[in-house]
Amino acid sequence: MDSTQKIIPINIEEEMKSAYIDYSMSVIVSRALPDVRDGLKPVHRRVLYGMSQLGLTFAKGHKKSARIVGEVLGKYHPHGDTSVYDTMVRMAQPWSLRYPLVNGQGNFGSVDGDSPAAMRYTEAKLERISNELLADLGKNTVDFQLNFDDSLKEPTVLPTKIPSLLVNGASGIAVGMATNMLPHNLSEVINGILAYIDNHDITIEELIEHIKAPDFPTGGTIYGTQGVHQAMATGRGRVVVRAKTEIEVTKSGKERIIVTEIPYQVNKANLIVKIAELVNSKKVEGISDLRDESDRKGMRIVIELKRDVSPNVVLSKLFKYSPLQSSYGVNNICLVDGRPELLNVKDIIREFVKFRLEVIYKRAVFDKDKATKRAHVLQGLLAALDRLDEIISLIRASKNADEAKEALMAFDFTPKGDALDSFLGENPLNGNRLSEEQAKAILEMRLQRLTGLERDKLIGEFNELILLIADLTDIIENESRRYSIIKEELTEVNDKYGDERRTDITYAEGEISIEDMIENEKVVVTISHLGYIKRTSVSEYRTQSRGGVGANAAKTRDKDFVEHIFVTNTHNYLLLFTAQGRCHWLRVYEVPKGAKASKGRAIQNLLQLQPGDKIKAYIPIENLKDEEFLKSHNLIFATKHGIVKKTDITAYSRPRTNGVNALTIRENDELIEVKLTDGSNHIILATREGKAIRFNEKDVREMGRTATGVKGIKLGDFENNVVVGMVCVAEEDEKTILVVAENGIGKRTLLDEYRPQTRGGKGVKTINVTAKTGNLIAIKAATDNDDMVIINKSGITIRLAVKNVPTTGRATQGVKLIDLRKKDAIADVGLIIDGQLEAEEDKENTEEVEGTVTENTEENTNNTSEE
Repeated sequence: MDSTQKIIPINIEEEMKSAYIDYSMSVIVSRALPDVRDGLKPVHRRVLYGMSQLGLTFAKGHKKSARIVGEVLGKYHPHGDTSVYDTMVRMAQPWSLRYPLVNGQGNFGSVDGDSPAAMRYTEAKLERISNELLADLGKNTVDFQLNFDDSLKEPTVLPTKIPSLLVNGASGIAVGMATNMLPHNLSEVINGILAYIDNHDITIEELIEHIKAPDFPTGGTIYGTQGVHQAMATGRGRVVVRAKTEIEVTKSGKERIIVTEIPYQVNKANLIVKIAELVNSKKVEGISDLRDESDRKGMRIVIELKRDVSPNVVLSKLFKYSPLQSSYGVNNICLVDGRPELLNVKDIIREFVKFRLEVIYKRAVFDKDKATKRAHVLQGLLAALDRLDEIISLIRASKNADEAKEALMAFDFTPKGDALDSFLGENPLNGNRLSEEQAKAILEMRLQRLTGLERDKLIGEFNELILLIADLTDIIENESRRYSIIKEELTEVNDKYGDERRTDITYAEGEISIEDMIENEKVVVTISHLGYIKRTSVSEYRTQSRGGVGANAAKTRDKDFVEHIFVTNTHNYLLLFTAQGRCHWLRVYEVPKGAKASKGRAIQNLLQLQPGDKIKAYIPIENLKDEEFLKSHNLIFATKHGIVKKTDITAYSRPRTNGVNALTIRENDELIEVKLTDGSNHIILATREGKAIRFNEKDVREMGRTATGVKGIKLGDFENNVVVGMVCVAEEDEKTILVVAENGIGKRTLLDEYRPQTRGGKGVKTINVTAKTGNLIAIKAATDNDDMVIINKSGITIRLAVKNVPTTGRATQGVKLIDLRKKDAIADVGLIIDGQLEAEEDKENTEEVEGTVTENTEENTNNTSEE
């Protein structure tokens, strides 16, 4: 080691702490956080200043980006050409900045995330609005500091007239902190600042009336205002933005979603890829095609939908799972006097106005000094013109310029008589002597100034300067004048650059609510034997007279037929119970929409059913979170072997994707019906042989979700006898019991004719089953105001008013309800409760069937036996 060198031992821990603190402060102050005054980071400020020094104003031509990067890199920002070029590119992208500051020529990237061309290919200059950021820069309005090598000076802040921090926002990650400030509309921000100047005590709520919400360059729709207001009031919040969409109907009748605007900073190409992934993973279903039709005229993403798919449901799922809806965490941290602070919108406005007051004050001082110096020189010139002959003689007698200057400074300009009343009489020189500046100006004066016309011009200029100095003095001394100037300049900026909002505001709060986008309307839901489901508007069903041949209903596959039909609201839940005793959940609006003649969609695509299982029962429920409703209602289950079970509905109030076990099914048995009860109902079970049993719901004790149940009715020895249906009625209910046999015969019977029995008996006859009637197919509880829909196995449907079905004895055959042709048979009967559908008479399609009679013979009655 050289003797001149010296080793100084240090503590490595302390050295690392010191070095890291220095580094972190450098990142915070000189790199990552914007200044609250001009809203710029150092690199942005240096790019704009460097371009202005190159004379690249909006009125001039473009220059190569490489030339600009070299200027900034070599003089002000020695941190790599990539950082400088990327900064300049972003300031030129209209989808990145709400009000771009750089005018780019060439490939500056795209909203798809395409990279810009190399700097040697592109050109740039400043946008017109950048003039407002750089205005008055040469008037000592801001402080300058030495650049990295102390060879030049650069501004520490730009004297901007525009509240750039609010208008264009900022984002950056420092050490231990980060900032994310969203862009706003210039006109709204200026209106907010004007309101603050008029009332310094303005509240955040009053400011929000002017600055409604962020305004993104890519448009979109802000969903909910709670996060926006929180961000404005505290400086932190969460803003949710959705894409702008519209729904089109193609010539073929299919619907498609058109996306015209996407959320801020969302990569369009990645968005399309994400949607495609959701479709492939079946997280979002119902999309048949996806393509990008964007061009120079605007953005257009087309999402083609499958037929009978609800576009609102698909769109809601896309909002939930894809970047079509994005959230932005607002974190308004910026530098105030060199220190990072969290500011709300009023704080930012206050700091901007404070800065503008300072800029206007310094500008007025600079202009006053300049005007004062010019007036001082003019005063000397005019004094010399009033004593011109003497001044000329004095100069001609001098040997050199220095001697002439000294002679002029020694000359006595005391007015003589009235000769100088025109000027020096009102504006006498200080001590009647010229200053050095005035003497130099006289010596440098051109001979043309000696004319009388030029003298008048000088006097006019001098008088204007005197007025200007007085005005500038008033600005310097009166803060109210400076506030007025801020308002005038902001109004002028608003007139030049103000525009309309691009981002809409939707005043909706909370999580994504699909119900908000879907009308809660009554629909008919049908489920076919092979498991095809759809919902149809109630207007597609019409009432026909008893005995009509019916109208075409669902188009089903071979050997398929509609098996279930019911009316509910689109916002309701469906509890779907399978033959194997599983319970699944489905919202009605998730059921594909289709016309009455359409076949619907396989329910396996909507639910995760086990192989070979199918839906056998359904319970529409308005709200699964209504505790009062859940605790006061039960579910009654019935199987085809006569087993019944009662369970509290709360056990089925927590939906699961794969479903849950609703009850344990014995071998060769299956679930056929589930009813919702309030604990005081009577249960009637009917079998294929035409017998029915009535017992009180209280006879069935409440059991757990996975229990099997107890015996409800004995099936006897009738061939292939099974339970075909179950109804639940109140004891004082005025409903009649409607039964329909498979050959189209049906009737109604008063409830009182079914005497209550003990659970587990054989029951009593409910219809006289003969070869003409066929086996019993359905049992329903109905009133005169209800309608029923009969569906046969060929897909023919007819809607009948229940009041047209005669009320007869319990053991009779009934009347013909529907004319079955080609050895057809009834598949199912749906009941339309009073008020669920508005009846519409259609006499044109009604065909009365001859021979429709009521067979209520005494022989049949006498041969009836009860067990």
